[in-house]
Amino acid sequence: MARGVMLMSGGIDSPVALHYLLRQGHEIVAVHMDNRPFTDDSPLEKVVDHLALLRERYAQAIPLYVVPHGSTQVTLMRSTDRHVGCVLCRRFMWRSAERVAEREGATFLATGEALGQVASQTLSNMRSATAAVRLPIVRPLIGFDKQEIEAVAKEIRTYAISTRPGVCCQAVPDRPATRSNLIQIGQEEQRVDVEQIVDDCVRHARIL
Repeated sequence: MARGVMLMSGGIDSPVALHYLLRQGHEIVAVHMDNRPFTDDSPLEKVVDHLALLRERYAQAIPLYVVPHGSTQVTLMRSTDRHVGCVLCRRFMWRSAERVAEREGATFLATGEALGQVASQTLSNMRSATAAVRLPIVRPLIGFDKQEIEAVAKEIRTYAISTRPGVCCQAVPDRPATRSNLIQIGQEEQRVDVEQIVDDCVRHARIL
């Protein structure tokens, strides 16, 4: 089996996707993009609790990298088109995850995305986001609907953790684009120093 890096939020989807990867025998390193001050402490607390539960279930260590992402959001909000902010945000998340993968000797990246559930998960936006990295992306839940994901979350006991109260990301634009193209995204990213942003994020990551 392979070693991968999984993007973990405090939501319902990512621990379910992680469950499927662990069940298949893959070795996983978790990455949580810490979006404070655009959220509160609850997403990180939920991720820590999700991982504690899944570590016990699968007897795997599952290291957790906590990567600061709030300053990236500030830069994007000030310098780029807000309509494509979610796509740009995801591109920086993927870049940070890929850097962690290089450090950890991982050969793939993974996410809890399911097609069409939110604006960043339309086909064109997922393509625009993941074009930022070279490693293959694994999406165990890509064809699931929300009810199916919630049913599995309840079965593996992560649902109660995911649905605890918390502040949703306050950096999401009022009207996020549901379609994007790489030419437009490339033009927006020319407004910021991509490498410096990613370097700063990964350098200040904490390992829990």
